Amino acid sequence: MSLSFFEVASLIIALIAFGFAALLYNWVKKRPSSNERIAEVGKLIRNGANTFLKKEYTTLAKFVGVAAVIIFIFLPAPIWSEKAEISKNLLMAVSYICGTIFSAIAGKIGIEIATIANIKSAEAAKSGISPSFLAAFRGGAVMGMAVVGSSLLGVTLVWLLTNDATTLLGFSFGASSLALFAKAGGGIFTKTADVSADLVGKVELGIPEDDPRNPAVIADNVG
Repeated sequence: MSLSFFEVASLIIALIAFGFAALLYNWVKKRPSSNERIAEVGKLIRNGANTFLKKEYTTLAKFVGVAAVIIFIFLPAPIWSEKAEISKNLLMAVSYICGTIFSAIAGKIGIEIATIANIKSAEAAKSGISPSFLAAFRGGAVMGMAVVGSSLLGVTLVWLLTNDATTLLGFSFGASSLALFAKAGGGIFTKTADVSADLVGKVELGIPEDDPRNPAVIADNVG
């Protein structure tokens, strides 16, 4: 099978995006972090974020399973209709699942770098705004490059394997639906923790806002 220029270019650009993300990841990870208190709070946030992500992905996996069955039955045509081709419906469902997997991988990479970059950025803030901003910006760029690389690689692979533009809809829907629910879940989680931190910490106990002695503040940062 010969690949067109655009197919080869898509694969190369996706690999470049992953390579650039890896370089930025190593740069951020090598930044100094000598403050034990910052490292301790950062570890709590990291553990909480990984626990939250595991629970969220476990819950979303059930939704993905149900959605994949529905897609198989109805898209691109209902399986009981005369125009239906079972193989195409199956490809659409598999493409949807692949989209959710690529989206989940990008989310995991984002959690990993975010929980590292916040420690490095806080440590760098002792030297000034510029070093702190650079650590935070490059940490965010890792997530950006991971999203570009994973989405472009996924779309290209689905196209190469199926050679059917309609199947790409399943991949796109899978990636976007998982990202949507993950964002909504994270937003609900962090807002709940934020309100709890304000009510219990500031109002009842008189603890300053965003004080790490308040467990709800850690949960807020996890979200």
